[in-house]
Amino acid sequence: MKFSESLKKNRDFQFVYQNGKSFANRYLVMYVLRTGTAHNRIGISVSKKVGNSVVRHHITRLIRESYRLNEESFDDGLDMIVIARPGAKEKNFFEIESALLHLARKSQVLVKEV
Repeated sequence: MKFSESLKKNRDFQFVYQNGKSFANRYLVMYVLRTGTAHNRIGISVSKKVGNSVVRHHITRLIRESYRLNEESFDDGLDMIVIARPGAKEKNFFEIESALLHLARKSQVLVKEV
């Protein structure tokens, strides 16, 4: 992730949950908070409801890679949390990428259309 870093601290996640705006589709939920900084921060959460650790890590990698490949299309100065829903378990990379971009369009954080 060239322009972004990860959200890691629990207090950062809680701040985005409380002050951000949420958007959802069938496979993902996205919380977005505009911070006005020069870079983005992204946090990814996959609960045990989705599957075992292998499945959860696989979904995390798919979401991270989807974001990395489309990073230039996202606006600057965002804190984002992406939460995987249990329906994401059976989906491939292209479906996860499509769901992520759909939420980005819905939340109006894309600078240029992909």
